[in-house]
Amino acid sequence: MLNRRTSLKWAAQLAGAGLLAGCGFKLRGSQSYRFQTLAITGAEGDINRELRQSFGSDVRVLAPDEPLDKAQLVLNIVQVQREKIVVGVNASGQVREFQLRIRLKFSLRTPQGRELLPETEILQQRDISYNETSALAKETEEALLYKNMQTDIVQQLLRRLSTVNYAASP
Repeated sequence: MLNRRTSLKWAAQLAGAGLLAGCGFKLRGSQSYRFQTLAITGAEGDINRELRQSFGSDVRVLAPDEPLDKAQLVLNIVQVQREKIVVGVNASGQVREFQLRIRLKFSLRTPQGRELLPETEILQQRDISYNETSALAKETEEALLYKNMQTDIVQQLLRRLSTVNYAASP
């Protein structure tokens, strides 16, 4: 009986793997970029720091004090905005649910000013319930949700930058 269960389990796993392979599913993998140097300008903050660290050794991100003409591309962080909006209240008017948002606006250009990506916005939002009796725990949960949204935005931005078709000549 044990051998039959084991063989059925293996057959089911192989069938599942075959279905995934047949539908074109593939893990995302790492990005490759068509540029080697990047300058990041604009709003400073947590997203900017995480973005600078996320390129690894593939792309050299210029220090803030280096001249822009040393970079192949200039990423301008126009705006990073955090929002916390009340979306639910109980019958007595007490807050029961918030919506957390992070909005990032950016543009990409060459140091000479040729625009490669016009001003674009990435928005992440999460809903969070609220209870006055566990305010400290909800504050910690809110901070974790903001950190998670920030990481998602950075990953989306990296994927967008990996699709930029950069050519050295204008």
